[in-house]
Amino acid sequence: MAKQTSQKTYLTQEGFDKLKKELHHLRTAERARIADAIAEARAHGDISENAEYDAAKEAQGHLEARISKLETTISNARVVDESQIDDSKAFILSTVKVKNLNTDAEQSFTLVSQEEADLAQQKISIKSPIGKGLLGKEIGDVVEIDVPAGTVKLKILDISR
Repeated sequence: MAKQTSQKTYLTQEGFDKLKKELHHLRTAERARIADAIAEARAHGDISENAEYDAAKEAQGHLEARISKLETTISNARVVDESQIDDSKAFILSTVKVKNLNTDAEQSFTLVSQEEADLAQQKISIKSPIGKGLLGKEIGDVVEIDVPAGTVKLKILDISR
């Protein structure tokens, strides 16, 4: 039997609530929709060569895998109290303002869990190369981070919540 490792996932309350809402939707509405699709495909006769049935069963497998992943994430989740975050170093939920020393461009990132990452909102995962490189650093630190495009050199200008 494979050994399962339970890794804590740190989430904001908003992120935790969003995952719980998605899980509820998948368990209720999506399971019912796929069950209906399977029943309809079965009604068409022989399921041995029924593409609709095969597609519905595959969708059911993907849905159950997503539900299982969400259940694991939620059961291992730790909601972070934003008021307890130390602003002297970059940690999860910190907003870090950096200056790219290669381009002189300034940018701010909020460090979040992988489940809450959204680059459009400048929320980057603490598991991403930049997120990992910023964790635990202080204002004034310069970090060199290997990214797919090469090495980026960032100076930390500010850390806030």
